[in-house]
Amino acid sequence: MSAETIDSAESTRPATPLWLAVALAVLFGLFYAYDVFEALGNLIGISDFANQLDASINGFGWTLLVLGLVLPLALFATAFALGRHRGPLAQIAFYAVGLGVSAALSLDIIAAFARWIPIG
Repeated sequence: MSAETIDSAESTRPATPLWLAVALAVLFGLFYAYDVFEALGNLIGISDFANQLDASINGFGWTLLVLGLVLPLALFATAFALGRHRGPLAQIAFYAVGLGVSAALSLDIIAAFARWIPIG
């Protein structure tokens, strides 16, 4: 197989119609937005809890809380960029894998915060 044959095979691959790509991005974007909203709730709730205890959160704790807020956004952008010129099943797979990674990392961040970050 020559390079010319490979290039022509890639260019004839069916692309996702724009309306479907936008619909998938919006649908999965809602799930990612829920992760961001959940992380924002954790950030506000934990900082309020620390204030009620007359305590403070150390730098590592703030880093984890902000990381939990930024990770879903970065994972959505990565899934969007990787699936942009692929078929609909590949796009769905990238978004779903990104959601799984986001959930796993969120749970890891919550566990690390509960175990390693002293409030006080």
